[in-house]
Amino acid sequence: MLKKPTIVPVKRFVLLLLITIAGITGRAQQVDSIYFHLYTDSLKKGVHNYINVDGKLSNGRWLPLTNKEIDFTASAGKFEGNSLVLDTAFKGEKVTVKAVLKNNTAIWKECTIYIKKMEVEEKLKTVDEIMNRPSRRSRRNLM
Repeated sequence: MLKKPTIVPVKRFVLLLLITIAGITGRAQQVDSIYFHLYTDSLKKGVHNYINVDGKLSNGRWLPLTNKEIDFTASAGKFEGNSLVLDTAFKGEKVTVKAVLKNNTAIWKECTIYIKKMEVEEKLKTVDEIMNRPSRRSRRNLM
């Protein structure tokens, strides 16, 4: 008596083939270069300044990079993840930041970022100022 061929080995083979192709494709895309794409033109003291670094892949696509892929150093302050924190007592006018790709240290970038000089202190309204302000409807009636 002849046995019917089972489809299970074919399904396993197709699944294994797809996993292999996905693995090869994923490995083929490597970071060719890195770039700083900063959200601001200056750093503020006493806050977390996010340092955005993107990697350009061999297929031309961009990949955001974090401290898992990048080693960050700076001429002042300390890094917490991708954020550079400068002490409020820092007196310099600029900081040099260096980003080095961990899995290929030949790929790195350095940039100089200036410190924000004028601190704008926004005066927030007090609870009394907000609560005792006439509503729009009553202001219209006054006019």
